[in-house]
Order: sequence, then C-alpha cells, then structure tokens
Amino acid sequence: MHATEPEYRDRAAALAEKLDARVAIEASDVRASDIVLRFDRSGLALAADGMELRPDFADLLPRLSPARLNSELLVKAAKTGTAYPRAVDATAGLGSDALLLAAAGFDVDLYESNPAIFALFANALERARESDELAPIVARMTLHGADSIPALRNLGYRPDVVLLDPMFPKRSKSAAVKKKFQLLHLLELPCADAEDLLEAALAAHPRKVVIKRPPKGPHLAGVKPSYSLAGKAIRYDCIALA
Repeated sequence: MHATEPEYRDRAAALAEKLDARVAIEASDVRASDIVLRFDRSGLALAADGMELRPDFADLLPRLSPARLNSELLVKAAKTGTAYPRAVDATAGLGSDALLLAAAGFDVDLYESNPAIFALFANALERARESDELAPIVARMTLHGADSIPALRNLGYRPDVVLLDPMFPKRSKSAAVKKKFQLLHLLELPCADAEDLLEAALAAHPRKVVIKRPPKGPHLAGVKPSYSLAGKAIRYDCIALA
C-alpha cells in the first residue's frame, strides 16, 4: 500500500491491515517488483510493471444511453421479460458488466472474493456515488466481499439472472488482452472450480444463467447452453431454466 499524500495515509494503513499488506510511506519505499495499491487524489489504483489500473465507471458513460444499452450483447443475453429484474454477478471483478445490467434496470448483487479487487471496486463505487449521472445506476448495485459459491446456495431469493464471468485463461499473445487487465492476472487466476461455480449458479434456480466466454472458447464445465449470443470479442452462453 502506498499513499501519495499524507491525508490518504490513514486510509492506506487501514486497507493494508485488512489485506495484510506492507505500507510504503515514501515512493522510494516501493520496490520495482512490488504490486502496489495506491491512494491518491483520483482514488485507489493498482500498479505494477509500469502499468496502472484505476477502475472508473465514468469511462463507461457513453455505453449507458438507452440506445447503446439496447445493442449491448450482455443486456440482450440477460433479458428475461420480468418487470423488475434481479441479477447476481457471481464473478464481479471490476464491475463493468454489472454496471451495464444496472443501467438496464436490473438490481444486481455482486460477489468478489479477492480482497484487493474488492477494494478497487468498492472505491470505484464510492466515487461513482458522487456523480449525478452514475449515482442512480450504482444505487442498484450491492457489492459483497465474499465467495459466490456458498452465497449462491443460500441467497434467500430467486434471481432472474446469474452472470458468470470466470477469468479467461492467459493467452500466448499478450496483445490479445488489454495491457492494463494483465494486472488482474497478478491478483486472481482464471477459474479453477468451474463445475462448482456452475452448479452453485444452477442451485440458485434463476430463470437464466449467462456465462461470458471467449468467442471460440469451450463451454463452461462442458455444459452445452440453451443458446449463445456471440460478438467479435465475447460470447454469452445462456442456460434457460424458467
């Protein structure tokens, strides 16, 4: 953990305690090999290997207009026809997919078990709540720092949609992945419990399970979907249960 200004040091220290991380007081205390969570005036960022990742929901505003939302492949895949849809994003990551669903009218419960990614997401939500455009959208998003597999088995309600986005396997060509998202691979490995994750999603008895996959990737846990919607970069496999 590192804070660029003294006023952020208390927040950095508190987060470092939660993550069992070392606190770097000065920039010179940060080693070249370190993976760093850094507080500054713009919020919380992840930095390593000369790269920086600071999730900012404002970057997605151009995609949140009604016209754009209706063309989003995820929104098309998640539609169930219910008046007040509710979704569970079981692999929240940095929340861009959940933001699209929330903008489309879904109430979304999000689960992220990695504490560093959770901290980045939570800080992005905190900043979004200060935006007049984003505040009513993120108000429909509830972030949980927990493992989604047991959570899905004990939700207490029937969601309309469960979204699964197990991290794609690392590719041989680094150019195939946006450079900044290579940082996430330093914190969280691709899904190793695909069968348990899918079984838990099905155990929640949603109307639909939507699974994000590479366009030519295998079906998650080898389960053939009811249908798929595919674009150039992403494919959504949909298992209809309603």
